[in-house]
Amino acid sequence: MDHQHLIRVMRQLALEAGDRIMQIYAAPDFDVRSKADASPVTEADEAADALISAGLRAAFPAIDLVTEEQAASHGLAASTFLIVDPLDGTKEFIQRRGDFTVNIAYVEDGVPVRGIVYAPARGRLFYTTADGGAVEETGPFAAGHVGTLRPIRVSRPDNAALMVVASKSHRDQATDDYISRYSVRDMTSAGSSLKFCLVATGEADLYPRLGRTMEWDTAAGHAVLRGAGGEVVRYDDHQPLRYGKDGFANPFFIAYAPGTRLVAA
Repeated sequence: MDHQHLIRVMRQLALEAGDRIMQIYAAPDFDVRSKADASPVTEADEAADALISAGLRAAFPAIDLVTEEQAASHGLAASTFLIVDPLDGTKEFIQRRGDFTVNIAYVEDGVPVRGIVYAPARGRLFYTTADGGAVEETGPFAAGHVGTLRPIRVSRPDNAALMVVASKSHRDQATDDYISRYSVRDMTSAGSSLKFCLVATGEADLYPRLGRTMEWDTAAGHAVLRGAGGEVVRYDDHQPLRYGKDGFANPFFIAYAPGTRLVAA
């Protein structure tokens, strides 16, 4: 894989998908339906998925593609593949809260090694570099022009005063109980894969997720966090979170800046 080409393609597709999503977001109304699992899907999800999928298949025809909005791809058995959530945070989108993202990642041998997370309503763009680092690009964003790149790095956590980020739409009592076992300086909430990015930039030290997620929800943010020096482990045994699992379902997990003293499940 030519990682320089990969990043260039992923960035362009994420920006184009973000533009299309924002066109629909700005409309006075848009179509919302329920999928088989009762989760919502909008015309923005589908438009972004069509755009990204076509672009990835044209650029990388030999690499398997998994995308949330194409159920036929969910039966794939592979350890190296591209994986897409064209609109992560659909509930945030529907409620017009802004914390939704476009997520594209490349998984190699079960590890998300490259990825991009674009939050078009927040004007924030995070991605891995060709050499495996991570950056935040500041806009205005354009497909043919790269803005200012700022290398990002996880914090050096103070275990007596941790900054924790948790889900905005899916936080529950089990998550609160787990967080209460740490010495927390402050907490914030965010939607979608932005939580990984807040850990990657040092804006948070710890992001626990004790709830259902799928690999397309996490792969891009996980890749960005890895590039910034962070880690993501399973909640139950603190082993690295791997990808290409049966059905692409994740166990509970913890994303964090190394140096954070994780408590046992």
